[in-house]
Order: sequence, then C-alpha cells, then structure tokens
Amino acid sequence: MNKLTKLGVSALCGSLAAVSAANAGELTVTGGVDMSWISLPKENTGNPIGIGSNVSFSGSGELDNGWGVKLAIDATNALAYSSANVTVTVPGMGSVLVSQGMSGTGIDRMDDNTPTAWEEAYGAGLGSGIDTVSGASAGAGIEITPTDLMPSGIVTRLHYSPDVGGSNAADKGSTANYGSVEAGYDITVEASGDATSMMV
Repeated sequence: MNKLTKLGVSALCGSLAAVSAANAGELTVTGGVDMSWISLPKENTGNPIGIGSNVSFSGSGELDNGWGVKLAIDATNALAYSSANVTVTVPGMGSVLVSQGMSGTGIDRMDDNTPTAWEEAYGAGLGSGIDTVSGASAGAGIEITPTDLMPSGIVTRLHYSPDVGGSNAADKGSTANYGSVEAGYDITVEASGDATSMMV
C-alpha cells in the first residue's frame, strides 16, 4: 500500500508541474489614489473630504496552441472586489471576453463618450436616480469580437449575459435572479478609418 501511495503522489506532482508550465505568464499590480472635495449648494454633505484607493491586477500569457490569455481584476477602496475579466484571443478568429461586474461591455461602452477627468460626466457630486444605458453588461457575460473576419475599419461585438440581474458568482458557483430582468444580449458595430470614407 505504501508503494502505491508514493507512486500516486509522484504522478500527481508530475501532472501539476506540466499544467504549471503550460499556463505560465506574468502578473502585474498597479494602483492609484484620488482625493475629492464635494460640496453642493443648499445641501449638507457632511465631511466633504474623500479619498479613494484602487488596485488592479493584470496578467497575460500564451497557451501551447498559440492562443493568448489576458486577466484583469479590479479592487476599489479597502480592497473591495469590483470586477474581473478574462480575454482569450484566437489567432485568425478574434477574441472572447468573459466578464464579471465589468462595465464597458456591449452597448455600455457607448453610454457616455463625453470627455471628463472622471469616468463619466456624472462621475462625482451626484446622488442616486441616474439611469444610463447599460444593456446586458450589468450581469456576468461573454463578449465575442471577431476581428479578422470583418472588413477593415469595422469592429463588431456580440455580448450575451445569461442573467442580467444576477449577482456575481464564485468559481463553480451560480446565482439566480427572480426579478423582471433575465437574459440579454447586445450587438454593436463601430466604424473607423477606411470604413468611414465609404459613408461620406
């Protein structure tokens, strides 16, 4: 029995080493801090001083078959989980993005293109009650961007969320939303460069 146990452990260690070598990559950490002073006319905002600290983890690597893999994890103040996404790039086909809690997917990337020092034009000093176009990006989803299959200057994205109103789930977990919002999908098309000359 002891010999068989040792043999099994050795085989397991060998397989783990093979998986580790095939999925090697780099992971970097970046961060920043921002400070704000919020005061609104005729409103009591309390202490107006705010400090935000954000940390982001990003990694990239390449699989044995040539597919590229990118990872991004964002944390907000006090290392609170914000969002995560994994992008797999298939040469000659395009990319597949699996996102969780990430804004800027689907039609949400077009909700507000106003230049601003913050994320959006309403990035500071406003309360609740703002309703923006978010499409299916509110829930965890999958976005496909076929690159080499499109004409030059055309970028098409297909985004799908099985449950737009559901909360984020951990590995091998699932969540259910019993509200009025269920599955959703966005299809966006952007034209630039050579494609815009044909529209003039």
